[in-house]
Amino acid sequence: MKEYLIFRTDRVGDFLLSLSLIKIIKINHPDSKITVVASEKNVNYIKTFEVVNNVIVLKNNFISKLKIFFNLRKEKYEAIIVHDGKNRSRLISYFLNFKKRIVCINNLIDTQLDIIRKACIIMQLNFDLECLNFLDNRNHNLVDIPFKNYIHLHFDEKWEYNEYIKKYTNIEPDENELIHFINSIISKNKNLVITTGKKASSILKYIKNKVNKDRVQIYSNQSLLEIENIVFNSDLLITCHGWISHIASSKKIKQIDIIDDLYPYHKWTSHFRNYNYINREAFKSLTKKIIKLI
Repeated sequence: MKEYLIFRTDRVGDFLLSLSLIKIIKINHPDSKITVVASEKNVNYIKTFEVVNNVIVLKNNFISKLKIFFNLRKEKYEAIIVHDGKNRSRLISYFLNFKKRIVCINNLIDTQLDIIRKACIIMQLNFDLECLNFLDNRNHNLVDIPFKNYIHLHFDEKWEYNEYIKKYTNIEPDENELIHFINSIISKNKNLVITTGKKASSILKYIKNKVNKDRVQIYSNQSLLEIENIVFNSDLLITCHGWISHIASSKKIKQIDIIDDLYPYHKWTSHFRNYNYINREAFKSLTKKIIKLI
């Protein structure tokens, strides 16, 4: 049995990129054992994947680093992949027992899929585009959704100006603009499911009793697994780019991704399937462009 160690001590969306690499490892070596060194932000989600045999949390303090170092030193790895680019991961991995060690480096040219291809060459693994279907065989019946044929709007903190990066264009709607947007969607003979991020949206609380409840379902405090399920059963995802964008692409769900042109998103999205994107701009303009794409 070949053992692989992957450092992914960052966020959920970043781990989803590593799932493509894990799938390639499993295609080449089905009986391989995968250990992921995770962060406190993504550990619980990673534990829901049967393809990962062991998950270890690396906290950003000296004691945690020391404990992990001595625990990992007990094993001999076919390969160690530092996929998060963190200096702490590089340092710890350097002193472990391995045949090969791959440090994935972001640059101005390579996409995330290019980086995975290069890692496969070093590990002498056959690259397979089947890796893009990294969420197959998951249980997608975790939420009792009241209707079918729905659009999924993921309205997280990235839509709200005071909750997101200030240098990015403000796309926050007022109450009337959001209600108009919702009504425009359901006028397309589609139902609508709305989810939020970790923090419940105040504007959604205000409009909850002002929308057609027979056509619109607003959820809050959903787990990542529940949101994953809602994406998988939708006809279309509308979101500001994040972990959920990777979920839609993995199942070829059509998506409209709201991005900012200050950031090179193409490096993370070049492999996305059934993908559309719109640059951030005032909400009224966004509404017109989104409705045209539905």
